[in-house]
Amino acid sequence: MRAAVLYGKEDVRIEEIPAPPLGAGEVRIRIGAALTCGTDLKVFRRGYHAKMIVPPAVFGHELAGTIAEVYPETEGWKIGERVVVANSAPCGDCFMCHHGQENLCDDLLFLNGAYAELIVAPARIVEKNMLRLKAQTAFADAALTEPLACVVQGAADLQLHGSERVLVLGSGPIGLMFAALLTHIGCEVTLAGRGESRLSTAQKLGASPIEIKQNQEVVPVLQAGGRTFDVVVEAIGKPETWEAAVQLVRKGGAVNFFGGCPSGTFVRFDTGLIHYSNLKLLASFHHTPAAIRQALSFIEQGIVTAADFVNEQCTLDELPSQFRSMAAGNRAVKTLVMTGLAPVWK
Repeated sequence: MRAAVLYGKEDVRIEEIPAPPLGAGEVRIRIGAALTCGTDLKVFRRGYHAKMIVPPAVFGHELAGTIAEVYPETEGWKIGERVVVANSAPCGDCFMCHHGQENLCDDLLFLNGAYAELIVAPARIVEKNMLRLKAQTAFADAALTEPLACVVQGAADLQLHGSERVLVLGSGPIGLMFAALLTHIGCEVTLAGRGESRLSTAQKLGASPIEIKQNQEVVPVLQAGGRTFDVVVEAIGKPETWEAAVQLVRKGGAVNFFGGCPSGTFVRFDTGLIHYSNLKLLASFHHTPAAIRQALSFIEQGIVTAADFVNEQCTLDELPSQFRSMAAGNRAVKTLVMTGLAPVWK
């Protein structure tokens, strides 16, 4: 089968590789749609991910498709079923799993290989995080399940009631998903970021967009006019915007440092501000099986669709050049990767 293989920093190659045999409890999926992701772009730039992928390895983790083969003793699934597959599954046995924090599982099993014609879903993922799609759910929509589940997890961690004034920092796919989800639950959302088309999408999704121009300081722009926010979600992943988030939330408010900063970076906070303003500071990581299911439900309700997030497409052969373009500053929100073996919009 043809697949994208990550060899190291900015080194992805499309190769013909053997299709791995199926083991107990596993299924093989013909990929109908795969999407690029900010995490995959970081992995491309760095050449690895300490938790998710060690090269050389097949690459990509947002996908949906059709079951092409089922191991004989795998119960409950059949060839031809349309499914979405999460990129991980918890063990269910460790301390974190027993305390309702499966996203922090001590033995979290990751799955990569979405940029390919076929992928094998391990038994644990088949059992815990592979879901059937409704007949009308497009593969491209369903492939958004994993990143949306991370956003669902972030919203759950904030324990929102649906009436909060929320500031989202960042106009990438995660920031836009927060805008869609939080608007849906009733929050008043302001989104600050860059890119005319991205800010236009934010407005379409129900948020009030604010442009932050190149080299413009975030805090003065957002404090102008006396704006106050109950909650701030940092969806960029830079130390300077982590620091800005704390200055932009009201007394007694909450900040979610959702965007992961580069390894080895540090931030400086005003301890007096945090203490006397009684701020709640938290960070969200990954997703749980419950979040995966809730995310797919939102997608199948039409709250989040590929039409709002996928603005470029490429073939598998074009994928390496597409990642180079993204690394050089291409402003694509998400790119749909077409393997050529299945229709992506059905």
